[in-house]
Amino acid sequence: MLTAFPGHDEHLRPAPAPADDATLRAAVWIDLVAPTPDEAAAVARATGFTVPTEASASEIEASSRLATRDGVLYLSMPLILRSEDGPLGVPAGFVLSPQQLLTVRFAPNAVFDAFASRTPRGADVHPGSAHVLIGLLEAIVDRQADALEQVAHELDQISHRIFAMGVRQRGGRKREDATLRVTLGQIGRLGDLISHVRDTLVGAGRIGPYVESAAAAWLPKDLAPRIKTLQQDIASLNDFDTHLNDKLQFLLDATMGFINIAQNNVMKVMTIASVVGIPPVLVAGVYGMNFKNIPEYDWAFGYAYGLGLIVLTTLIPLAIFRWRKWI
Repeated sequence: MLTAFPGHDEHLRPAPAPADDATLRAAVWIDLVAPTPDEAAAVARATGFTVPTEASASEIEASSRLATRDGVLYLSMPLILRSEDGPLGVPAGFVLSPQQLLTVRFAPNAVFDAFASRTPRGADVHPGSAHVLIGLLEAIVDRQADALEQVAHELDQISHRIFAMGVRQRGGRKREDATLRVTLGQIGRLGDLISHVRDTLVGAGRIGPYVESAAAAWLPKDLAPRIKTLQQDIASLNDFDTHLNDKLQFLLDATMGFINIAQNNVMKVMTIASVVGIPPVLVAGVYGMNFKNIPEYDWAFGYAYGLGLIVLTTLIPLAIFRWRKWI
């Protein structure tokens, strides 16, 4: 999908579709979402830009993500795509010149749509391409902050559930095992989200200083404070991301600890059952032998004696285990 935003005023209003070459040349921001070959060719023909492909935007080297060719800045960073299977990293490309900004997304992203549709106020006006880029980066960082706040809330809920489970034994082992399995899945999903948020913050953190230095000759002076504030926000979010990652690892260790305790309890029950069963099995084996000279065979109460001996040899180990507080 191709959307062009003419720069005739401070507001971002999409031009009527389909956009012709004249509209594309006059646009301050051109947004491509999963572009078709025809759309990419039309943008390249009208602007002279090299439209980033998904493969080029996915490069992880700093020299590939941040480059300048013929006075035009080619930038890329990963974004987050929420799906039913969990968060996924999707690359996005940015091409910045003094007159135009080209963004290439390979999956829909709510941040871009919300940024394009909002009404600018005060410092949020968009008079030029660099203002649009910095505004997009600010919106992306704000969305990552919201994601980290959500992660922190979910980790608090998981922490309460895990440690409350260690105090209140309700619902039996089957319910506890199901809770632990669900908790492991939630921790894994949140770990993926934290990792993707960190990747996005690192990408945004690299773009700001690079644009400030590479485009120093034509970058509007009023953007310098916003770039500095953006870097400070990213630094604080990186610290918070590290804190959440540490807490996530702690909760993962705690969950695995409860799983190990549950497994140890199962093994303890099996061990006790096997030890307790040895003496009565031995007694039953002795009196189960078919020899004529066994004196208990002629007793009137021989059966009761053997049965009582089996019960007694079962209770004695249990009493010893109870006395030693092993059970």
